[in-house]
Amino acid sequence: MRRATVVIADRHPMVLQGLASVLGSESDFEVVASCGDAASCIQAILTLAPDIAIMDAAMPGLTALMNNSLSHSDSRPTRFVFFAPSEDYDLVLAGAPAGYSVLLKEMTGQAVVQGLRDIANGQTVVPLSPTDQAAPREHSPNPESALAVLTERERQIMRLVSRGLSNKEIGRRLNIADGTIKVHLHNIFQKLEIGNRTALAALAISQDDRANSAQDKPAHAGSDPVPGER
Repeated sequence: MRRATVVIADRHPMVLQGLASVLGSESDFEVVASCGDAASCIQAILTLAPDIAIMDAAMPGLTALMNNSLSHSDSRPTRFVFFAPSEDYDLVLAGAPAGYSVLLKEMTGQAVVQGLRDIANGQTVVPLSPTDQAAPREHSPNPESALAVLTERERQIMRLVSRGLSNKEIGRRLNIADGTIKVHLHNIFQKLEIGNRTALAALAISQDDRANSAQDKPAHAGSDPVPGER
C-alpha cells in the first residue's frame, strides 16, 4: 500500500512531536518534513510536493507566503489542512480557501489519523463546530480555568509537557519516578477531559499565550504613559 507523504508545520515543538509520533505509528503515512516556521513549510511543500500539508493555522506569515508562493501552482497535488484549536474554529473556517480541510488540536490521535485518511482519499474534512458536536463537553476547561482544577505538581508537569519533555526527562527534572509521571498525566487527562499529550500541550500553550497577552495590555486603557516613567 502506498504511503501518503505529509509535511507538518507548527510553531510549537510539542505539537510537531505529537503529530510526528501519531503519524509515525501508522503504516499509511510518511512524514517527510517537520517545520517550525512558515518559510520552511512553504519551501518543503514546493520542494517535496507532499500529498498532505497539515499546518498551524496561526503560524505567523503563513497565509501571505501561501498566497505569494502557491497561488499559481494550480497543478500541485498537495491537499492543505489547517490544524487549529477549537476556540479558533469559526475564524479559521471563515478564512480557509475552498478545498482546504480543518482538523482540531483537541481531537484524539486516532481521529486526526482518520481525518487525514479521508483527506488522502480526496475528501475535504471540516469537523462540526465545537458547539454543535453530538457529545458536547460541557465542562471542557478553557485556558483560564484549566489551572484551577490542577494541583501545583500537575501544573508543573503540564508546563514541562508543553516544552516537549518526555516522561523520563520530566521525572529527572522533578526528581520523581516515571510511573508517578504516568499517574499524574492520567489524572490531568481525566480532570481536563482530554486524551493525549498534544492536546495538553496545546492547552498549556494557549494559557501561556493568553497570559502574555494580558501582560502586554496597559493597566489603564484610557490613560497615556507618563513620559520618562519606567
